[in-house]
Amino acid sequence: MLVLLPPSEGKAPGGRGAPLALDGLSHPALNGVRARLVEALQAAAVADPAGLQAALGCPAGEVEKDAVLTTSGTLPAARRYTGVVYEALSYATLSDAGRRRANGSLRIASALFGLLSPTDRVPAYRLSGGTSLPDMGSLAAAWRPVLEPELAAHRGLVVDLRSGPYAALARVPGAVQVRVLRESGGRRSVVSHDNKHTKGLLARALCEAGARTVADVAEVGHSCADLVEVDGRQVDLVLFGLATARGRG
Repeated sequence: MLVLLPPSEGKAPGGRGAPLALDGLSHPALNGVRARLVEALQAAAVADPAGLQAALGCPAGEVEKDAVLTTSGTLPAARRYTGVVYEALSYATLSDAGRRRANGSLRIASALFGLLSPTDRVPAYRLSGGTSLPDMGSLAAAWRPVLEPELAAHRGLVVDLRSGPYAALARVPGAVQVRVLRESGGRRSVVSHDNKHTKGLLARALCEAGARTVADVAEVGHSCADLVEVDGRQVDLVLFGLATARGRG
């Protein structure tokens, strides 16, 4: 099983670990593109911080992180990312078996690093999936030639929980696609917080229970949704009413 997660804009600051070492990351086949992107992002942050800030649509302090990418401290990815998905995943509170499965199965789809396992050590940074960097062009053009073969090499079940900009970095034919829908008054809609929170809960449940088939994913989905619907390799997790996504875990 491989579970693909989106990254988060929210990241824990600081880090006491040694600076970034690409050779220490999982998926070494991605290191060529990683090195080019790290160099381009850091150079842009140093040479034109205002331009990079505008491109990223972020506060100035975020760009400062990119200026020290290769010298700042690192944290394991499971601790670095702090958004809604990762709060619901709550990696630190997984059982021992769940954490072992998470380390082998969870992969964070990073705009800068391609794929990260929970234990990969990375610095704080800011880069979005839809950004173009000087001398690099679009991130999808940089990543697809290496990311798609890397993902295709996995022969087991792939559960794709990525958001649009990160799914665009590499297509995964045959992956299980998961949607989270809120149903109220007979109408269904996608609500950002519910979507992220419920996908985090699903990732957690998959780490604890494991899955080999679409049916397994659907069965696990019942722990974090009111209704689960399956259409081929599409799994819909439906939440009823107006309450926030349920906090099962």
